[in-house]
Amino acid sequence: MNATTTLPDTETMYQAIVNRDAEMEGLFLFAVKTTGIFCRPGCRSKPPKRENVEFFATADEASQAGYRACKRCRPLEFSGSVPAWLTKLVDALEAEPTRRWTDADLVEMGLSPIRVRRWFQEHYQMTFHAYLRTRRIGLAVNMLHAGQDVTSVALDSGFESLSGFRDSLRKWTGETPTSIRSGEPILVDRFLTPLGPMLAAGNDAGLCLLEFADRKMLPKQFQRISRQFAEPILPGTHPVLALAAQQIAEYFDRTRTEFTLPLRLDGTSFQEAVWNRLLQIPYGQTRSYGELAMQLGKPTASRAIGRTNGDNRLAIVVPCHRVVRSDGHLCGYAGGLWRKKWLLEHERKAKQTVLPL
Repeated sequence: MNATTTLPDTETMYQAIVNRDAEMEGLFLFAVKTTGIFCRPGCRSKPPKRENVEFFATADEASQAGYRACKRCRPLEFSGSVPAWLTKLVDALEAEPTRRWTDADLVEMGLSPIRVRRWFQEHYQMTFHAYLRTRRIGLAVNMLHAGQDVTSVALDSGFESLSGFRDSLRKWTGETPTSIRSGEPILVDRFLTPLGPMLAAGNDAGLCLLEFADRKMLPKQFQRISRQFAEPILPGTHPVLALAAQQIAEYFDRTRTEFTLPLRLDGTSFQEAVWNRLLQIPYGQTRSYGELAMQLGKPTASRAIGRTNGDNRLAIVVPCHRVVRSDGHLCGYAGGLWRKKWLLEHERKAKQTVLPL
């Protein structure tokens, strides 16, 4: 994939620099001719003059042009991946998933607790310690479903007492150890894409959420699916999440044009009708809001369709990015208009090559 062909227009990129727009992270980097330094779009340094700015798609391109990485925003640490400074901690979490970490542990590892907290808030919508607690609960829920007794589960998942385990389980899932045996939580995992990290949520019933991790409405989407399905939401892994990550990777590699994922499209009858209609828009093509309204037999419902598009919680898979204005202009995309433009260009260029079925 040649990222240099998918840069936004220069004026918009420069405006993103002025606004320190972190939502443009991963789409481009900028270099300042007068300092010889290249940065992320969200860099907190004073915005340079337009005539002194040069744009690049990758850090390699900027480095090859003779620029040095900014020490403030660290553009060599792409925001869509686990940065180098955090790798040791992530490896330790995987090695000891039930360990009760403290700020002192982080400091001993050479990490700033504030910096760690901010990273987890950005990428998981919760603090580091909240992530640890919910992860332990997720492990415990899996053990309960596997038939282990409550006492063993409490101790094996890192809780110091049975009462503490019961209280935590009730707080985070709204369930008791006994009642949760018959229920199933919605599990959430994170994976990387060329457009930044995405969060996927689902369980045996299917995939119910797939969103870019920086979407501002993401916390509300989690609240909605928790109410909609009356199931607790916990960090964890599940085959449907692994399948979603695999198929999304194939989509970005241009080896997949259709998804074969079990989906939970629960909504109002109108929402479900719109989302199912979106699924019928062919890869590499677009439809207008007016066309969708006519196809649904509701010619005056263009605005309602636009709102329902915005409520779509399965990005890319339910292709709301393929809906445009009647004049062909892009408008409205929860993941950012530049992602919408990128996705449409990606599909258009893929259609020019021979794709496997």
